[in-house]
Amino acid sequence: MLDTLSSSLRKTIMKIRGAPIVDERLINELINDLENALLAADVNLDLVLNVTERVRERALKDILPMAISRKDYTLKVIYDELASLLGKKFTPLRLNPDDLSILMFIGIQGSGKTTCIGKTANYFQKRGYSVGVIGGDTFRPGALAQLQQYLAPINVEVFGDEKEKKASKIIKKGLSYFKEKRNINLILLDTAGRHKEEKALLKEMQEIAKIAKPTEIILVIDATIGQQAQAQADAFNRTTPIGSIILTKMDGSAKGGGAVSAVAVTGAKIRFYGDGEKIQDLEEFNPTRFVGSLLGLGDIEGLIESVNEAFDEQDTAELRDAFKKGKLTLRHFKIQMENASKQSSIGKLVSKIPGVGAITGQQPILEAEGQRNVKRFIAICNSMTEEELDNARIIKGRRIQRIAQGSGTSPQEVKLLLNQFNQASKSLKAMRKMRGRRGAPPGGIPPGFEGLFG
Repeated sequence: MLDTLSSSLRKTIMKIRGAPIVDERLINELINDLENALLAADVNLDLVLNVTERVRERALKDILPMAISRKDYTLKVIYDELASLLGKKFTPLRLNPDDLSILMFIGIQGSGKTTCIGKTANYFQKRGYSVGVIGGDTFRPGALAQLQQYLAPINVEVFGDEKEKKASKIIKKGLSYFKEKRNINLILLDTAGRHKEEKALLKEMQEIAKIAKPTEIILVIDATIGQQAQAQADAFNRTTPIGSIILTKMDGSAKGGGAVSAVAVTGAKIRFYGDGEKIQDLEEFNPTRFVGSLLGLGDIEGLIESVNEAFDEQDTAELRDAFKKGKLTLRHFKIQMENASKQSSIGKLVSKIPGVGAITGQQPILEAEGQRNVKRFIAICNSMTEEELDNARIIKGRRIQRIAQGSGTSPQEVKLLLNQFNQASKSLKAMRKMRGRRGAPPGGIPPGFEGLFG
C-alpha cells in the first residue's frame, strides 16, 4: 500500500527518533523530507505546502503536554496533519441488517468496479449479511460472466440476463427476484461504466436510482489517476449527499496519495479502499489508521487519547479557577501528575509512543523509566511544605537540599522539577494573553484547555 510514500515517511520518522534534540534546524530538514515524500505521491502542491507549514508552526511553537517530549509531540503533529489531509473524520458505512439494503455501484470503465463489487459482497457476507448481486452492466462484453466467476467461490448469487440489452429491465427483474428470496438483506447493483465524462455518468446514476431507490450510491474511483480523482469525487459529492467513494488499485500506486487527498479535500465520504486483487483485499478507510499504517507506527490513536485524557483530567473546577487567575502552583502540578498516573498509567502511555514497541523493542525499559520519573516528581512534591507547594519562588538553597534528602532524590532533580514547573507557568500565562487578543489564532492552545480562558 503506497510503498514509496510509506518508506519515505518512515525515514522521516526515524530521523526524528534518532535525533538527540528537536530544534529548528531538524524541523526544517523534516519539512523538506515531508514535502518531497508527499509530492512524490502526487499530492497537490498547495496542499503539501499548507500541511508542512502547519507541521512547522506546531512543532516549533505549540505548548507541550506534560510528560511529552518535543520529539514525541512532533511525531503526533505529523500524524495529526497527515490525518487531517486525508479526511480526518472516520465515517464507516453502516447498514441495518433487519431491513433490505441496496448498494448501487457506478464508475467509469476500467475503474475496477466489478472486482470492487465482489470485495464488498465478501466484506458484508463475513459480517452476517445474506448478499445478492444484480449484473446491470449491459455494455461491456463478458461483464456478467466475470461477476459470476468472481463471486462463485464465496457462494454469492448473481442475477443477470445476457440477452437483455436494457439495464433498467434487468434491474427491475433482479430486484423482484431477490426481494422474493426473504433471506436476502443486501443487494449490490452493478451498472455500466462506459462513460468518460462525469456528467453522463451521473445522469445514468440518477435514472437507475429512480428505479432501484438505493440505500447508498457508491462511486468507484481508480487511485492511479491521482489528483484527477478530485473532479469525479467533487461532481459526485454535489449530486448525491448520501454518496460514498471506494478507491481501487491502491496497492503499489505511485499516485495513491494524490487520489486520497484529492477526494478527501472535496468532503466526499471515502468508505473503503482496495489494495490488492484478492476478494478479501478491501479495507475500511479510517484516516487515522491509514496514516498510522503509512508511518509504520503502533497504536498512535491510543497515544493521542492518553494525552487528551491527561488534559481533560486537569480541567477541573479548581484548576480552571487557578488558570483563569494565572496562579498555577506546585500543588496543581502535583495533582496533574497524580491524575495522569491514575487515569492512564505512564507505562501504557509510553507503550503507545510511536515506534517504541514495533521498531526498537525497548518498550519495557521506557515504561519503567516513565514510571520512575513520575513517581520521583510526586515524591519531591510530597517532601515540600504546604507553603512551598503554594509558592515555588521560596524554594532555594537549603530548602532544595532538604526536599531532595526527604524525597530520596538529588538537588539537580528538584531543580529540574522546578524548571519544568516554571516553564509550564510561563506557557500558560502566554496562552492567557494570546486568548485575550482579538483574532488570536487558537492553534497554540492544546486540546482540553480551551474552556479555561473563556
